[in-house]
Amino acid sequence: QMVILGMGKLGAVELNLSSDIDLIFAYPEGGETVGTKRALDNQEFFIRLGQRLIKALDPVTVDGFVFRVDMRLRPYGSSGALVLSFNALEQYYQDQGRDWERYAMIKARVVGGDLAAGAELLEMLRPFVYRRYLDFSAIEALRTMKQLIQQEVKRKGMAENIKLGAGGIREVEFIAQAFQLIHGGRDLSLQQRPLFNVLKTLEGQGYLPSAVTEELREGYEFLRYTEHAIQAIADRQTQMLPDNEQDQARIALIMGFADWASFHERLMYWRSRVSWHFRQVIADPDSDPDDEQQDDSEVVVGGEWLPLWEESQDEDAAGRQLLQAGFVDTGKALKSLADLRSSPNLRSMQRLSRERLDAFIPRLLAQAVEHEKPDLVLERVLPLVEAVARRSAYLVLLTEN
Repeated sequence: QMVILGMGKLGAVELNLSSDIDLIFAYPEGGETVGTKRALDNQEFFIRLGQRLIKALDPVTVDGFVFRVDMRLRPYGSSGALVLSFNALEQYYQDQGRDWERYAMIKARVVGGDLAAGAELLEMLRPFVYRRYLDFSAIEALRTMKQLIQQEVKRKGMAENIKLGAGGIREVEFIAQAFQLIHGGRDLSLQQRPLFNVLKTLEGQGYLPSAVTEELREGYEFLRYTEHAIQAIADRQTQMLPDNEQDQARIALIMGFADWASFHERLMYWRSRVSWHFRQVIADPDSDPDDEQQDDSEVVVGGEWLPLWEESQDEDAAGRQLLQAGFVDTGKALKSLADLRSSPNLRSMQRLSRERLDAFIPRLLAQAVEHEKPDLVLERVLPLVEAVARRSAYLVLLTEN
């Protein structure tokens, strides 16, 4: 049977009012099915099954839809096979798994199919997520992820986003997951999915004082209730505070406040407390949060292009970003990047080489849009990148120049 992993909020049983669901499909081993007409390779069979499942859940009909299904967290994203065997998944994460994929895998849960086989799969993937040693590199990885989010928030004017903005939902999650990634390999009690359970363990095991975990719990709860209220009014997946008086009044009423001003004051109190705790745990101890020049110096070069390269945004949004930056044939540019991602040369890369490629491509895109013909830059440079990518020293050379 196929195994279905639920990721993110689905895996942690923390769905919001208008969540999409992130899934990964897998099957135990190779072989062939026995059908009435002809035998099928296991992978082909399960790809067809996965497509039928998505088709049952995702489309909007006269009766609405069940869930928006997002499959981009699977290995190689949209350019990867829809379903992989257990061994192929294990090999991918062992050789090429990236820091953000460790973060995502923390909340993975078997939500369908063969539950016993799914438990075996999670056990196979556990060493990738939770290292046997104290893994303090996780702090730097989360720091980088937060810097990228901050750049995206600033670029898109999303300061009022209660999930991604300063003191938002994501910062509470990062605090908990920092301790999980650092200590979870040795302290099995931290290998949990729901955030509140993790916070309780962090307090019980002495990682954080009770006053801190209590504030994080209350702040997170307020932010999540606000998220539900926003989505109930907007009837779509969004975490942006409304900018019109009618919806602001409705949010305040749902949250139990007399008016928007009193609600917003309380919201900003919790965001400031979450932000303060986040800086104590995650932020660079040498940085000054009030120093704008310091913030500018920490910009990840090409960071605004990383979501496009890693396919963490949908194709329409990626196309709009390319068009606004000066690309003419956005479809061709996206296909060229997808072809590079799915190239056999790249799929067999080791983790260090893949990390170097992930550092270079956003920089390449950032440089390409500085030229008069960015389409031509990609057309000429990407074949070179594919040719030299197996020699990761060349990627370092390209990145540094």
